[in-house]
Amino acid sequence: MLRDYPDVLNIDQMCEVLSVSTKTGYALLKKGSVQHLKVGRSYRIPKAHLLTYLIGFAPGHTIRA
Repeated sequence: MLRDYPDVLNIDQMCEVLSVSTKTGYALLKKGSVQHLKVGRSYRIPKAHLLTYLIGFAPGHTIRA
């Protein structure tokens, strides 16, 4: 699923994987739904943390920030 992505994603890559807008992506990070690292003014999302977030959803559920 995420084979083509690096081990640590940026916000744009995370949003692409989740098929959400950048605004929704930032809201997920701010809310703490997806664990992340803040490096300076940038966010970095380890692939393992994104997978943990995705595993928490049952098929058919909608991602909401």
